[in-house]
Amino acid sequence: MSRKKEMATVLSQEMLAEGIFSLWLETSAAAEAKPGQFLSIYTNDGTKLLPRPISICEIDKEKGALRMVYRVTGEKTGTKQFSELKAGDQIPVIGPMGNGFPLEEAKGKKTFLMGGGIGVPPILELAREVDCAEKQIVVGYRDAHTFLKEEFEQNGKLYIATEDGSVGTKGNVMDAIREQALDAEVIFACGPMPMLRAIKAYAEENGILCYISLEERMACGIGACLGCVCKTKEVDAHSNVHNKRVCKDGPVFLSTEVEI
Repeated sequence: MSRKKEMATVLSQEMLAEGIFSLWLETSAAAEAKPGQFLSIYTNDGTKLLPRPISICEIDKEKGALRMVYRVTGEKTGTKQFSELKAGDQIPVIGPMGNGFPLEEAKGKKTFLMGGGIGVPPILELAREVDCAEKQIVVGYRDAHTFLKEEFEQNGKLYIATEDGSVGTKGNVMDAIREQALDAEVIFACGPMPMLRAIKAYAEENGILCYISLEERMACGIGACLGCVCKTKEVDAHSNVHNKRVCKDGPVFLSTEVEI
């Protein structure tokens, strides 16, 4: 269905760690939202015409609200303006956008839910909703600022990796899997490209069904501008070349479907 811009109302905002904010928005998008989807959020700054795509962290359908956990990436990126919002403020949004994770693929199976960096937040709603035989949440952080840790612990068995070794395994999410001798039948992952490449390779080497959520710069957010394409093995019907649009066809893809 087509998505229209609407005004979302800020319910609350808090800082979870240095530069990491949690923003609850009241929006009709909550009625349809699924784990792995995102919102396109506009600033109220008229000089910034394009929205910023932010993954959905939590969904509260009863309250009609979505939780967005994001990192402030600079003065001119729009996220700085988001961090200054207060309860009662209104902001334009479009969503929910994208396809989300195929939860049915994990039914009755041992599953990895993997997130790294700002790819950690969307794993929370995924952990809350997925119905699987064994839920193993493997997340990676830079340091001891392990935002959302308590929420993850309430929704599955949590394994943490930190770059500086301050919490859990020293290294990345793959290091945590090796150190803990973990295994799975299905993988759902979101994070920076180097992490996703490693997970994709691991999944293919071990014959594990794997879905990855790609992070790309987006412009229109609806697949029209081709500004966020990724290489694929199959020819895209829209552009007739070997690519797909992350905003429209993704952001979640079967790992064997894309070349990263």
